[in-house]
Amino acid sequence: MPKAGLSRERVLDAALDYVDTHGLPALSMRKLGAHLGVEAMSLYRHVPNKDALLDGLVDRVMEHAFAGLSVDFDDWVPWMRSFGHSLRAALLAHPGVLPLAATRPVNSPDALRMSERWLAAMRAAGLPLGRAMDVVNVVATFTIGHTLAEAGRTPGHEDSDPNLDEHAGDLDPAEFPNLLEVITTRAGLDFDHRFTEAVDILLAGYAALPPVADPHVPSP
Repeated sequence: MPKAGLSRERVLDAALDYVDTHGLPALSMRKLGAHLGVEAMSLYRHVPNKDALLDGLVDRVMEHAFAGLSVDFDDWVPWMRSFGHSLRAALLAHPGVLPLAATRPVNSPDALRMSERWLAAMRAAGLPLGRAMDVVNVVATFTIGHTLAEAGRTPGHEDSDPNLDEHAGDLDPAEFPNLLEVITTRAGLDFDHRFTEAVDILLAGYAALPPVADPHVPSP
């Protein structure tokens, strides 16, 4: 029998906490078991292998992103805006999971149920199935990529990100006037503003597309 109080959610939340503290490369079933105060074999009752654990970390972050979003809406644009910001917040809270979010599918039973609910809601709000998938995938992909650039580190390259400020003293003002102005004024370096504006532009573009019929929804 599983250890009392141990569940898939508790295992995944502990794994998130471990990755937040120690980094993704340090994660192992043995170390996670020690972190939870159980034998590693106890974890396999909840996550069958290391791959399932990694997939589960992505699922758990996505669950956090969806947690505050209702699927009862009439206008898909503000819902998608909220989704993008909520996903970014969840990823920034757990930046160690960013490489996984960028490379692993979200396909657990719970994640599939979430996907089914938001697809149904977006179709009810007037988007055909294919466009609904496109919008969510584009916003999610942009959000993951933006957040990875903002805060992420890929395993093996944790210290390789360039810092423009470190080069300020090496830049010739005659050759690099614009970069020096960026360093001085911080123009274009506000991640919050850049993300908000980009998501709004993406959604405005999709909203401006001519409507197309959903072949799977009968005409009124």
